[in-house]
Amino acid sequence: MPGSLKARDLKKLGLHDARVQTAARRACREAAKRGLGRDVQIAAMTQLLRDPATLRDHEIWGPLATVLHTDGVVANTEPRGPRRAGGGAPWRRWGDDIDQQAVRQMEDAATLPVAVAGALMPDAHVGYGLPIGGVLATENAVIPYAVGVDIACRMRLSVLDWPIAALDQRRDALRQAIARETRFGGGAAFTTGERRRHEVLDADWTVSPATRGNKDLAWSQLGSSGSGNHFVEFGRLVLDHADLGLEPGTYLALLSHSGSRRPGLDVANHYSRVAADLHPELPPRLRRLAWLDLRTEPGLEYWAAMQLMGRYAAANHELIHRHLLAALGAAALVTVENHHNFAWREEHRGRELIVHRKGATPAAAGELGMIPGSMATPGWVVRGRGEAASLRSASHGAGRTMSRADAKRRLRAADVNEMLRQQGVEVLGAGLDEAPQAYKDIRSVMASQADLVEPIARFDPVLVRMAGGKLGR
Repeated sequence: MPGSLKARDLKKLGLHDARVQTAARRACREAAKRGLGRDVQIAAMTQLLRDPATLRDHEIWGPLATVLHTDGVVANTEPRGPRRAGGGAPWRRWGDDIDQQAVRQMEDAATLPVAVAGALMPDAHVGYGLPIGGVLATENAVIPYAVGVDIACRMRLSVLDWPIAALDQRRDALRQAIARETRFGGGAAFTTGERRRHEVLDADWTVSPATRGNKDLAWSQLGSSGSGNHFVEFGRLVLDHADLGLEPGTYLALLSHSGSRRPGLDVANHYSRVAADLHPELPPRLRRLAWLDLRTEPGLEYWAAMQLMGRYAAANHELIHRHLLAALGAAALVTVENHHNFAWREEHRGRELIVHRKGATPAAAGELGMIPGSMATPGWVVRGRGEAASLRSASHGAGRTMSRADAKRRLRAADVNEMLRQQGVEVLGAGLDEAPQAYKDIRSVMASQADLVEPIARFDPVLVRMAGGKLGR
């Protein structure tokens, strides 16, 4: 008779909860009795973790699927750190290629007394407090570091009315538009005579101490992109079937990735300190998960400042696209955009919760979003499937496999540039830390979340601009 999976095997697969392990070992013993080997058992466990509902009626795996699926959220937490009565909040993980430190961060977040449910996306990697790719629902509480330091970092895609041939025939015009109409880098800003105007400047910037003195700085950076993985690029949007109000075909598209710049960072830093001061009881490893009660003045202040930063980040993208298209004499046929570092008030499981998506894309049923790959790999326009177990969320990109320092140390500019040449990608500016080799395989990431989003159109980068000089310099 074939052997059955043991407790240590189940832990390696991600099954940690004691009740889940008991049901899993019972199911595996029954499978072994029926001649099903360990490979079949492992495949079943993997499928159950991905979507327990698919095996809910199975003779062997059905009882385990029922245990795993609790109110639409998989009970897949590993005991770690302080736990509230009844155990930590349930959460579910998508994808296998996730480093254990990011998983531990998600486990820690689930132990917070304000946590209700969570999810870990397939592009997840280590962040401050909550991992990048982490989704956490709380009750009456917002966690600044679970939103992220770049509040309302977001994507925007515009499909142009120019023919796709313009990528080659009018390449100089596209290069010049990027160079003249936006700015890149940590301190990037427009001079006084170049500054952009937008109605977000007419909003109330006195809503918090962190925004009150930053309006002029915000104005100078309005319409610019930051450093790191922020970019503006032209490429091909391939639509196989009629959708988005467009006929099937290949279109010229403009894609941008940026956030709330220095004003958003100042809000994040200010309220992260406030939250930490309000929760001295937290152990050191949980200090960056300190929360603000939304029934208190600090919580209400942060919430108002976060909303303002959301409007500001959206304005940045609107101006980038408006000015680039105006410089080209082009118009947008379709626009798709979304935040991926934010907190929303949403109803889940019959309750109003605060859903933090730190490096995660909103994916409610029918909701459009943009999930990019890297400078040399495709991204996708997607439509959400509204999966309850993921708190209606999906990944925000491919996710890193190397830290920025590791990428700079391990990669050679010649190798990266050769890969870009083979892919037909021209990079106007970037650093080795953003090389494609520093990222996960976006196709694998998309395959891991097929139950979360439906890919609608593929975007292939062709002309890419990020912060920094020519790659490798």
